[in-house]
This record gives sequence, C-alpha cells and structure tokens, in this order.
Amino acid sequence: MKSEHGVALPAYRTLADRLRTEIVSGRLKPGERLPTEPQLCGSTGLSRSTVREALRLLASQHLITTVRGVTGGSFVTQPHPSLFAESLSNGLQFLMSCGPVDGHQVFEVRELLEVPAAGLAARRADAEDIAVMRATFCDPETADLDTLLAGSSLFHAAVARACGNPVLQMVLEPLYSVGNQREIGARFPFDRWQRFDRDHREILAAIESRDVGAARGAAAAHLAALHETYADVRYQPV
Repeated sequence: MKSEHGVALPAYRTLADRLRTEIVSGRLKPGERLPTEPQLCGSTGLSRSTVREALRLLASQHLITTVRGVTGGSFVTQPHPSLFAESLSNGLQFLMSCGPVDGHQVFEVRELLEVPAAGLAARRADAEDIAVMRATFCDPETADLDTLLAGSSLFHAAVARACGNPVLQMVLEPLYSVGNQREIGARFPFDRWQRFDRDHREILAAIESRDVGAARGAAAAHLAALHETYADVRYQPV
C-alpha cells in the first residue's frame, strides 16, 4: 500500500490501516478480541515486532486496548467521545505550536459552533446540566489564575454537554484549551475576568429560562470579548 504521496507505507502501517478499517466499519465490535499476535503473523507473513508496532499504533489512537495475561490480548475499545476529543486536542495543539493553525482561526470556529450550541442548550439542558454549569462559577476577586482558567473551561464544556450531542461535544471541548493557556490567561486584565464571569452568568440565565435567542446572543457577545482579549494579549511583549 502507498500513501497519498505515492510513497510505500511501512508494513506495520499497512496492517494497522487494515485493522482500523475493520474496527471503524463495525466489522470488529467494541469488546471483541483481535486475532492474537501469532495469528496475525501467520495470516500476514509479518514479523512479530511489526505486528506489535501496528497494535501499538492502534492503541495510541484509542481504537484498541491491550490486556496482559493468559486471558489477555488486544480488544476493540468501547468508544467514548472523550477519547477522540483528547486526540483532537493533542493534534490541534501540535498544529498551533508548529504554525499551520493559529488562535484566531480556532476562535472563528468556536464562534461558529458555540453560539448555536448555547441555543441548543437552552432547549435541552436539564436540572443537572444547570447545576453543573453553576458549580463552575468562581469569584474573580478571590480566585487564583488556575481556578479561573479551570472554571472557564468547565463552564464551556458543561454548555457543550447540555446540547445532548456527543459529536458537537467532541469537536468543541478540544478548542477550549486555546483560550485557556496559562501563559496567556495570566496576561488578561482583571476587568476582563470580571467581564467573563458576568458573561457566563448571563449565558446560564438565558439557558435556564429557555430563551434560545438570549442564549445565542450572550454566547456571541462573550466569544467576541474573549477573542478580542486573546488578540490584545497574545502579541504583547512579555
């Protein structure tokens, strides 16, 4: 097999791609055991080290879990959005650190997704969702930076979960780390933290009152302020 650039793929990649296709297509079900290493060696003609490298790659992608022992082996992972959100988060941060993606592009995506997400949350949030959102609040007058950053990230994640759409949640949660980088948050003026606290409370009030329009409007204003603050401090000399 060759890559999209016409370069021959290593044997372990070819095997991993084949097994990945079996998993994502549903032919191999969650919890199902993959063929053993000797069986894979026999069916593919590959060495054991090559087979192990393929399995390690699939494990790093959260597609399989390897269990040691007599009754162990490699099993298809029970899928959960958080596993794939973690992979997306790591990939996004790597792209940002290397330059192809910047924070402004991420904020554009956040504005496109989080505004309608707030509207969905206003329609769908239950009492537990409301309680989780409220529990993220902290007083900017007394909270330290780590608490403020955690509270902000948790609030946005709670709104995403309240939408009841795991795909939206999986896409949104990795984006929150961009505006929540500690070295950038430390440079936010204190009055901005006060503004963000007010924004979060307004968003929650709209969601709790089932006011879809107000929730969308409050989310849009908050994200615009957050984006502006990020732009103001991102390029300031330290």
